[in-house]
Amino acid sequence: MPITIAIVEDNRGTRESLMELCNELPGLRCVTACGTGEEALKKIPAEKPDVALIDINLPGMSGIECTARLKAQLPGMQILMLTTYSETDLIFDSLRAGASGYLLKNRPTAELIQAIEQVQAGGAPMTMQIARKLVDHFHHVPTAAPDAAKLTKREQEILGLLSNGALYKEISDALGISITTVRTHLKHIYEKLHVHSRTEAAVKFLGARKPLDNTP
Repeated sequence: MPITIAIVEDNRGTRESLMELCNELPGLRCVTACGTGEEALKKIPAEKPDVALIDINLPGMSGIECTARLKAQLPGMQILMLTTYSETDLIFDSLRAGASGYLLKNRPTAELIQAIEQVQAGGAPMTMQIARKLVDHFHHVPTAAPDAAKLTKREQEILGLLSNGALYKEISDALGISITTVRTHLKHIYEKLHVHSRTEAAVKFLGARKPLDNTP
């Protein structure tokens, strides 16, 4: 049975090229191709493909938000981010949203095909540049327990939800507070942890969570 593919890509030329590539190979079959995240949420659940290739920079809903929503509906579907962006924040946010792999668009065709097969088989394919960026990031993450211990119980709750991929609205609903209050708490969290992004804050929190849980 061929691996069924869904494509979410706003550039028409790129979208059609990916469709053509998938349909030319005996082991792959494109079942739907969408130009926006909103369109993907309508079409992809009906097709239930094995793998979705999703761009990050989409008009309207981002590819990361689309990923999170699709994984909530189709937890068994594998998602590969296929993008031009290599920023660490976007990589972590994509993986936290549910992506199982991250490829840059300038990859050879053979690498894309191999990545689709790998992710379907349970792997986590990444462009070499992306994998090295993740490794380098963790090599430079400082020990954070002293800073993380400064967080209030509410700040720990918010950062815990954020680390699990929750959006601001989801955090607001879960804790019964306004989005403005969520943003205020995050500002204080960033100041206490000496970080500048949600990804850095989440990495520090996850590294220090065990000691925090044992604190009276």
